[in-house]
Amino acid sequence: MPSPGRRFKDAIYEQFARVSKALASPHRIELVELLAQGPRTVEALARMADMSLANTSQHLQVLRAAGLVESTKEGLFVTCRLADPTVGTLLLALRNVAETRLADVARITREFLAENAQLEEVDEAALRQKVRKGNVTVLDVRPPEEYEAGHIPGALSVPLPELAKRLSDLPKRREVVAYCRGPYCPPRTEPRLAVLG
Repeated sequence: MPSPGRRFKDAIYEQFARVSKALASPHRIELVELLAQGPRTVEALARMADMSLANTSQHLQVLRAAGLVESTKEGLFVTCRLADPTVGTLLLALRNVAETRLADVARITREFLAENAQLEEVDEAALRQKVRKGNVTVLDVRPPEEYEAGHIPGALSVPLPELAKRLSDLPKRREVVAYCRGPYCPPRTEPRLAVLG
């Protein structure tokens, strides 16, 4: 029969494993990343993650069961949010470990940029210099509510679904830099765009 110490360790590590099991899906990691930006309805999450409403709801149930996500019902809509700021910290730690330990992260990013030759990654220092010189148009392609919550000074709000039809309104002889919520959400292939890395 296991000792009390062994039973304690087995029980406590089982609880830790509940969290890692909940994050063992790329879709659930994406939902946590979206919720790290702010509360969202299930419908908005489904649209932003390009998943069906049913799949999104199932993934959210797993995240709720692990204590990572909370939700409230407001009329006909269910709004979800991260249960605690430490969940966002966990997401960043997970990403940092993957970037540090898995060469595939850099390879996948390089391959994406190579396949979409019109996209070019721009780091923060280079962007600041381009903005100071006034020879770049900065687009915030996040949803309007995220832009309103905070954005790069001087950036124009052009939500991703509107990007294609608004490109003709942009200055013709200026570089365009688009940014979204993080390093792994580059805009879909569009002409004349650089991506803030």
